[in-house]
Amino acid sequence: MQEDDLNAVPDSDCMAFGEALRASGRYVAAEALQAVETATTVRVRAGKASVTDGPFAETKEQLAGFYLIEAKNLDEAIRVAAEIPPARAGAASIEVRPVRQLDPGRGTN
Repeated sequence: MQEDDLNAVPDSDCMAFGEALRASGRYVAAEALQAVETATTVRVRAGKASVTDGPFAETKEQLAGFYLIEAKNLDEAIRVAAEIPPARAGAASIEVRPVRQLDPGRGTN
């Protein structure tokens, strides 16, 4: 999403969508994010943290926020994603991903 496009979608539309998700029982979490200029990127290399101002990558689109929902399957998640106000307004692309369950044994010998 380009930040100028985000400003065209009223916050009240996004808040109403969140309320509709709560009412449907699908809501888990949701947050809007501050503008990309507020980002700080942390990288750890050879055990040392490096902190830089700005986003992880330079791109025309930014992550404006997220909705974490309960969905029976990918098709249901896609239907919900298509109702997100910036998507309906043509101002955003919505990425749909399942939550990855952590495996405490993964990566250990």
